[in-house]
Order: sequence, then C-alpha cells, then structure tokens
Amino acid sequence: MNKKLLSLFFVLIFLVIVLAACDGGSGKTSGDSEEPITLRLAENQPEDYPTTIGAKEFARLVEEKTNGRYKIEVYAGGQLGEEKSVIEQVQLGSIDLTRVNAVPLAEFSEDIGVLSMPYLFEDEEQKWKKLNGEVGQELLSTFEGSNLVGLAFYDSGERSFYNSVRPIKTPEDMEGLKLRVQNSEIAIDIVEALGASATPMEYGEVYSAIQTGVIDGGENNLPSYYTANHYEVAKYFTDNGYQGVPEVLLASQQLWDSLSDKDKKAFREAALESVPVQREAWAELVKKSRKTVKENGSKIIKVDDITPWREAVQPIYDKYGDKYGEWIDKLTK
Repeated sequence: MNKKLLSLFFVLIFLVIVLAACDGGSGKTSGDSEEPITLRLAENQPEDYPTTIGAKEFARLVEEKTNGRYKIEVYAGGQLGEEKSVIEQVQLGSIDLTRVNAVPLAEFSEDIGVLSMPYLFEDEEQKWKKLNGEVGQELLSTFEGSNLVGLAFYDSGERSFYNSVRPIKTPEDMEGLKLRVQNSEIAIDIVEALGASATPMEYGEVYSAIQTGVIDGGENNLPSYYTANHYEVAKYFTDNGYQGVPEVLLASQQLWDSLSDKDKKAFREAALESVPVQREAWAELVKKSRKTVKENGSKIIKVDDITPWREAVQPIYDKYGDKYGEWIDKLTK
C-alpha cells in the first residue's frame, strides 16, 4: 500500500513538472508570451513631415492601447511605393495601413469627393468639429465594400492660388491667368469658374513651367508652395483657402477583419487621438513656411472677405449639388 502511494506521489510530481514546463515556468498565460503582431503603414512623405509624425503617434497609441500586442512600423518617404500602388496593396492586404490624400480616394468612395468642394466650411473650427465627429466617421464608413477602412482625417491645410504675374485680391484678378491644377474635373471647374485657365500638369513639372512662362502659377497649400520652391518663380501667394481636402488614415479590410471588437475600438481611438498631434505639426510647418517665403521676397496676400469668391464658385454648387447635396448639408449645418 505504501509503495502504491509513493508511486502515485511521484506521478503527481511528474505531472506538476510537465505542466510547469508547458507554461514556461514564468506564471504567464500563453497569450502573454506571444510575440507582438507587426503591421506595416505606408507613408509617402519624409520622416519629419506632419503626416508622418501623425502616423507615428498613431502607431505609438495602438501599441499602448493593445498592451504591446500590435506594433506598427511606419515606412516613410514612399519606401513601400507611390500613392496609387500603395492603395492597391492595402486593398489586397499586402500592406496593412496607409495615409493618402482624399482626392484619389474618390475612385473608391464617390461620397468622399464632397471634400473637394470650394469654400465648403465656414472656418477651421467647423471643419474639424465635423471631420472628427459623427459626420466624419459616417463619411469614412462609405469606403465599405472597397476593401478599405477609413480611420481618421489628417490636416493637409488649405489650398490657395499663387502666380508670377500680379497680386490676386479678388476673383476678377484671376482673369486670364494660366494655372496648374490637379487632373480632376472639379479642380478644373473651380479654376475656370474664377476666370482663369486651368492646366492639368504633373506636380514635378510646375516649377520649370512657371519659370519658362508655360503657365503663370498654380494652387496648393503654403507648405507645398515652400517645400517645392515654387515661391522662387511665383512671388504672389493669395492666402484665401479655397479648398481644404484632408488626408485619410486607412486600414486594409483584411487587417480589420482579423481584429477583435476590442482591438478595432483601440485602433479607432488611437487614430482620432493622433489627429491633434498631426495638426500641431502641420501648424508649425505652415508657420515656418510663411516666415521663409516672406524672407525670400514673396508677397502673401491675405483675403479677409471671401464672400465674392463664394459667389464666383456658385456654378460649382449648381453642377455638383445633386451629387453631394446631402453631404454638404451634413458637413456645414
């Protein structure tokens, strides 16, 4: 009897040792000992650019909110490809996340095109209250069915006009100017409604085209005017913020479907909480850009009353009203 008890005792000791070994001997659960899941986020701007700063803050917050179970590596400077290629790879799930401008995304969500409408918001406060709120999330949800998941909007500033000919203070001053625009129907319509001639052109060709007189100027935000050195050949920048298309932080549907509800909530929270950091970095770049171009002789013409400009682009609202009317109401009222 004693031998049987002794044998049973040794069997129990053996089982305890085996179970302890399976648990790693550390007291951790199997979930605690798992390696973090590493995700890739594609960013085509440099390491110190505001959108990259925002993406890195998003990555930090995701890691924090998921207790290190997810780690996001931000590949800046276009390391994972140019914008169109990246969007396609995110759709396929070969890239997990990205940040791109809303303009090319209209191909995947027609509704997102409403953000290209001129003078859409009364001011920055209204714009970001809407984009960071329920209406913004509703607009991001329109990517459903495209294998893209919208998480948050980032700041890309306000686009304005610049040229090498004369200061522009009113829509009448636009008459006859040849201005480079993005290759989109609404961009062309806006410039022509203001009396100028719209010339679609690759961005990299703009500097030499202004320098040689092929065009008189272009349109973009102040940091782009500065970083592309367009201020060297087009000295007049009209600061009237006619259009403010934001950036969009996106996830692949494949990644999204793999997340638990709790982790989806963490990713969305991290995206929204990264917005103030990105916007602060953008404001700093605008400040630096303004200072530098002024020091180099550019004239920044501030337009305080945009009423005449709003009236001049009314044909755009007449043309696109049926298409975007519902969203215009949601975003502006």
